Amino acid sequence: MAYESAQKIVIKTPEQIEGIRKSGALAAATLAYLKPFVQPGVTTIFLDKKCKEFVLDHHALPATLYYKTFPASCCTSVNDVVCHGVPNNTTILREGDILNIDVTTIYNGYFGDTCTMFKVGNISEYASNMLKIAKTCLDEGVKQCYSGNKLSNIGKSIEKYARSQGCSVVFEFCGHGVGLSFHEEPEVSHNSETHRDAILKPGMVFTIEPMINAGKARTKIDKWDHWTARTIDGKLSAQYEHTICITESGYELLTGDMEKLVEF
Repeated sequence: MAYESAQKIVIKTPEQIEGIRKSGALAAATLAYLKPFVQPGVTTIFLDKKCKEFVLDHHALPATLYYKTFPASCCTSVNDVVCHGVPNNTTILREGDILNIDVTTIYNGYFGDTCTMFKVGNISEYASNMLKIAKTCLDEGVKQCYSGNKLSNIGKSIEKYARSQGCSVVFEFCGHGVGLSFHEEPEVSHNSETHRDAILKPGMVFTIEPMINAGKARTKIDKWDHWTARTIDGKLSAQYEHTICITESGYELLTGDMEKLVEF
């Protein structure tokens, strides 16, 4: 989700981090719950309804629902959709598709944000390779998460690996601070071209969510919903996301259970 913020980076207290951790765990659990429903013939609006039911049943709220007019409880981005795919009745999953589901939960007032890729049936080797590259891009960014490092090194590391694999990194969307609200400072760029930087410190909480394209980096927004962002050349895009906390000794993945869902 795009955001505007002029606030300073908030260093979270241990109590706040625990709250974000619980919300992040619920977001990851929501993805795990949705996985069995990702099958050929299923509509994205069906997945959205299941997401909403699960989150509400766990005494939380889906953060995307009605956020700046967004009409759904999660984002469902299929194949060439880069991000912010709006669940609907006409998008039907097909054998061989790749699907990103992005979930943000509000639990006891704290926000946890994560996404992962799902395979729809058997996918091509080409698509499988895209998933591997996108996941490795996230992992490369996470490696830069330690106190004293520059925030900009996250994007530089991601872009370096993506380019080495012949892929591009979307620059029109970014990661962001999260926890006390949906979108906070800092803005986390996923490429090397950034004019904003910060030194990482314990207690900083933010997302890393690189969108990796098989072709060109630019996106276009669907006119019918003003949200769904697609690759301009129709080629595949893939994305994985974690909410991360900088610690004294390195980092903690506050949405760590998402790792159990990763498959290529």
